[in-house]
Amino acid sequence: MAITIQEQMIYEGGCHCGKVRFRVVVDQHIAQDCNCSICRKKGFLHLIVQREQFNLLQGEDELTTYRFNTGVAQHKFCRTCGIHSFYIPRSHPDCIDVNVRCFDGDVISNFETIPFDGMNWEANIHKLIN
Repeated sequence: MAITIQEQMIYEGGCHCGKVRFRVVVDQHIAQDCNCSICRKKGFLHLIVQREQFNLLQGEDELTTYRFNTGVAQHKFCRTCGIHSFYIPRSHPDCIDVNVRCFDGDVISNFETIPFDGMNWEANIHKLIN
């Protein structure tokens, strides 16, 4: 469910089993579809927001973290159902990257989806939207 506040929208979402729940304030309805190995396999549709725009409502104790490569990104996921609803990205470690596919309801059509060539991350990092 989305609530309109001037030009911003507030969305809630979470993991599949419901143990992890969050709320996020969205300024720009632009999601990025990354083709890197982990994003393709997870089906992550990226929305990078400032930390103050993200609120973990419940389930912090249900989260576990996966790190690889440089170890900077903190890929958070529910230990019960395995869903990756948000993480701390390597590109913006002071932000939260939320999976638009984990928002409640059918809201993906509210977002413009643009491709991001994460397979060539180093060459394209400057193109990420925040």
